[in-house]
Amino acid sequence: MNEDTFTALMEQLQEGYVASVAATAGCAMEHVRRDIYGMDALLVRPASETGKQEVSVFAQLKNTTTILPDPAKASFSYQFKKREYFDRLAMDRRDPQAILIVMATSYRQAEWTNASHERLEVKHCCYWLSLKGENARAGVESPTVRIPTKNIFDAAALTTILDKLDRGESLND
Repeated sequence: MNEDTFTALMEQLQEGYVASVAATAGCAMEHVRRDIYGMDALLVRPASETGKQEVSVFAQLKNTTTILPDPAKASFSYQFKKREYFDRLAMDRRDPQAILIVMATSYRQAEWTNASHERLEVKHCCYWLSLKGENARAGVESPTVRIPTKNIFDAAALTTILDKLDRGESLND
């Protein structure tokens, strides 16, 4: 299998994970069809009551086989291939805000999932990070960020993210 095909399948795995989390949290996941702005998805939660507005967050999805987060450690490093992707996440946005979602995947495709009569298990985890207001050092073309291992991207995390955004709170607190 060529590298482009493998990368496309990695993206599909992560999109399925994020879509499943969004559905569990009562949200829709809308794919951003053109990667012009570095954003891959828009996660939208409907308004909780009449007269209120829905709340949403952009997500930049990254899937990599080069890191293996250790849950015993406080964080792990992720390096962007392009500074532009970091800058898009770090910029001051009015609405919607944006988060990075990183999935660390095995290079062995057959290990990505495990099925039984009770469930389909995705054997890899996604982590999230808000970079709003962060700065990369001048001249660095591939910035590195530290992602807390406690920032597992699941339905509870997505709900918390959207609740904070709905109240106008920072995701970095």
